[in-house]
Amino acid sequence: MPVAAKPGKRARYDYEYVRNGTANIFMFVDVNRPWRHAKVTDRRASADFAHCMRELVDVHYPNAECVRVVMDNLSTHTAAALYETFDAAEARRIVRRLEIHYTPKHASWLNMVEIEIGVMVSQCLDRRIPAKEILVKEVKAWERRRNREKAGITWLFTIDRARAKLGSAYPMPAPQRGNRAAA
Repeated sequence: MPVAAKPGKRARYDYEYVRNGTANIFMFVDVNRPWRHAKVTDRRASADFAHCMRELVDVHYPNAECVRVVMDNLSTHTAAALYETFDAAEARRIVRRLEIHYTPKHASWLNMVEIEIGVMVSQCLDRRIPAKEILVKEVKAWERRRNREKAGITWLFTIDRARAKLGSAYPMPAPQRGNRAAA
């Protein structure tokens, strides 16, 4: 949009930002096999999370007795979200199949999903995407390619490095005392 020039000043153009909407992407990563799944949703609400957890246990791991999930401490990432979304029996069925672990606050770099999101952003979302339909198509193509390539995550963070960086969250175990017979 042109801005009127003033005497002695050059003509200028003002950039008009046009927001095409927002979307959310839930990312699932299985660290035991080179697999990931990205799900585009309109929002990042409790109900969206609950539907993702049901999809995780019913579609992606239908035969698993227990699905271990590591995630950040977002307020919608709770078992309560399932009870708010589904009837009690359905929520209980899903929750019983999940073992949820939360990454420490301010330590999202410990979450391998965050690593995969970074890869997706650099390889797929490095530009504005004008419509949700295009976003879904691009994310699916990226997911298929990453899974086909069997792209894995090489995790180099050891328990010793965790203790050095986050001592309070990973304390040294107390030394074991041997069982001695009384004299």
